[in-house]
Amino acid sequence: MRRREFISFLGNAAAWPLAARAQESGRTYRLGFLNPSPRHAGPMLALFDELRLNGFIEGQNLEVLPGGFEVGNDHLSQLAEALVRAAPDAIIAGPALPLRALQAVTRTIPLIGMTEDMVAEGLVASLAHPGGNITGISLLSPELDGKRQEILIAAVPGARQIAAIADSNATPPHHLQALQQGARSRGVEFVVFGVSRPEEIISAIDAAKASGAEGLNFLASPLFSVPGTQSNRLVLDRVATVRLPAIFQWPETAEAGAVAGYGPRFTEAYRQRARIVVKILRGAKPADLPVEQPTRFELVINLKAAQAIGHEVPAGLVLRADKVIE
Repeated sequence: MRRREFISFLGNAAAWPLAARAQESGRTYRLGFLNPSPRHAGPMLALFDELRLNGFIEGQNLEVLPGGFEVGNDHLSQLAEALVRAAPDAIIAGPALPLRALQAVTRTIPLIGMTEDMVAEGLVASLAHPGGNITGISLLSPELDGKRQEILIAAVPGARQIAAIADSNATPPHHLQALQQGARSRGVEFVVFGVSRPEEIISAIDAAKASGAEGLNFLASPLFSVPGTQSNRLVLDRVATVRLPAIFQWPETAEAGAVAGYGPRFTEAYRQRARIVVKILRGAKPADLPVEQPTRFELVINLKAAQAIGHEVPAGLVLRADKVIE
């Protein structure tokens, strides 16, 4: 559905009488999205499955507003305004930019987000007491980016230089400085290549290769890391072409062809977010629901991908992995 059609649909949906949205067995809940994941990707299917397991079933007592999936950073304010006019019972949104666009036009509709660092991004007052209409999941990304850098350095022993591919819209300078200090303490030069749009990703990877980088750390961002998206597939193809070992924030990305991935499972994060949505639909207020964080992390090493680019992952790191693809 094109953006103009989506906005038109939402405008019409907002005018539907409440009685038409009810069922004989009870209320029908209306759920909106402003999210980068595809509608039929594995993580989103897991989210709907978790809602179903908790009694919220699309086509029965749950109505999902169309559109709002695979959303980039363009036209966010217009999409947010149209979605709010449709008056859903809750909106699943993220990362930070879609949430800010929604926050600018509603302080009442519950927003269930998933971002890299909700407190540092200014979206909630604190993890324990969000204090507004936003709650959800904060991904511990600054800490995990540092851990991924350590894993990358271990994966490329003797490397003189590594590169970080960073989302210029989201990664703060102090975060990059901390990563630089961490690399220097290991005797490794650290260079950063900023990306603000999907069209810039390939050139950033090529520039990193040309600079002499021996490994790539794709810092936490949906811009290039969401499993199953077109941009993520482009990234994996290009990294293989330039023959550089790379690490990503989701284990599923290593399963899809990257040399390494470390963090919480993307699919489980979506199930976790669905359980928060259930609480909201049952009457909980976002201000009273603590922001959750991942509790389980996985290291996946893809030896098949490493072999394809002529890279040997040290045996010690392979032994540390939770899952090895051979």
